Amino acid sequence: MKIDTIKTLGELKKAGYEYKSVKEELRRNLLQKLLKKETTFEGIHGYEFSVIPELERAILSKHNINLLGLRGQAKTRLARQMVNLLDEYVPVVEGSEINDDPLLPISRYAKELLEEKGDKTPIRWLHREDRFAEKLATPDVTVADLVGDVDPIKAANLKLTYADDRVIHFGMIPRANRCIFVINELPDLQARIQVALFNILQEGDVQIRGFAVRLPLDIQFVFTANPEDYTNRGSIVTPLKDRIGSQILTHYPESLEVARTITAQETADAASEKKNVYVPELAKDILEQISFEARESEFIDAKSGVSARLSISAFQNLLSTAERRALQNGSERTTVRISDFMGIVPAITGKVELVYEGEQEGANEVAKQLIADAIVTQFLAYFPKIEKLTKEGDHDPYEELVGWFFEESGGFELLDTLDDNAYQLQLDRIEPLDDLLEKYVPDLSEEDMPFFKEFVLWALVELKKLSKYNLSDGIRFKDIYGGYISGL
Repeated sequence: MKIDTIKTLGELKKAGYEYKSVKEELRRNLLQKLLKKETTFEGIHGYEFSVIPELERAILSKHNINLLGLRGQAKTRLARQMVNLLDEYVPVVEGSEINDDPLLPISRYAKELLEEKGDKTPIRWLHREDRFAEKLATPDVTVADLVGDVDPIKAANLKLTYADDRVIHFGMIPRANRCIFVINELPDLQARIQVALFNILQEGDVQIRGFAVRLPLDIQFVFTANPEDYTNRGSIVTPLKDRIGSQILTHYPESLEVARTITAQETADAASEKKNVYVPELAKDILEQISFEARESEFIDAKSGVSARLSISAFQNLLSTAERRALQNGSERTTVRISDFMGIVPAITGKVELVYEGEQEGANEVAKQLIADAIVTQFLAYFPKIEKLTKEGDHDPYEELVGWFFEESGGFELLDTLDDNAYQLQLDRIEPLDDLLEKYVPDLSEEDMPFFKEFVLWALVELKKLSKYNLSDGIRFKDIYGGYISGL
């Protein structure tokens, strides 16, 4: 249908246009995508066998939908992408406030215009991008905002009494007729406001200041909600939940691979700006492991959740920490170091909700502990577990390495002021590290070697094999006994 040539209702009829509801559009276009085996929701990872199939079933069933999950689980992104399942253009009556379909008008304005002009009624075309409305539910939202109210200025200008329904000013929901309407954080909406949605969802009645206006609105409702809200701030009233066809539970990434894919997608711009910073694959794993550790931490409120934004912000900070160090050292190119992870602490502290024990520890200490836990978890994926009790004759794979530090009585320092060459030469001094890596990570590239060496040192500190001291411009490692005596 060539929309640029169709300007009136008569031309629209000749073109063979037929009215379809929003839910019918979504269903039909989704069916076509499924038949062609096309991706229905782009850039959504980890939901291929859980959330997306449930969402597709809800759309095929023409349901209003509630996406229920913790923060940072792509609920709003899923809702926004539903717009891509709408027809590219739909016709509306020119001048209509509520996007009246020319073949099925519902407003008084559109009906009177069609009665007056018939097939000469002017129409305009509405693009799918303009058929999405979104409202964040906050305690100050009113019925007038969502549904509508009487407009005294309109009454005065048109010289109408308040008994005339033309004095009504429509709210966001009627204006979203023939659109997808999203209400984010639904439980935050006051109960009396939720009650105002009952008839709109089920019967299509819109009641404004005593006006019993029958408007069979054509809207695909999508709600998002956080389970935390059910206890902390509000809840979804039962009759409203009953009118929502499908409730779909979202979740966090279930593997490091999926988490890494999401972070890489969301930080592509930051990475392209910092091409002079090389990030080893292990560094990316440690970064994602931090979020997994946070979701299991006794110091962090599990009900609040740990958003995927933590990894995204942390990765950006990690790149910037390495970039800043390189600039200070006068280097054009650098590799991320384990010590650079201290630069992501501010990205962690603002993304987690601490319980009482966490508050006692302090946000910074909890963040550093999460980094340490992530390093240990990844270390045990490459190297043998350190046994507290060993049988006589058993070989300790870390004995030579720990012995090297015992002989290095003054300690071993890694300073931030070292450029990459000096940093590598300093780590190369620890010869037992080469033997350890050659045995357990034989295929390690030269570029990743320095990072792995520092990684081993940090892990052995957390596993009580070495001790570590923070200097003003770096770190000093010592054997555990020498560190204890120095402390005394």
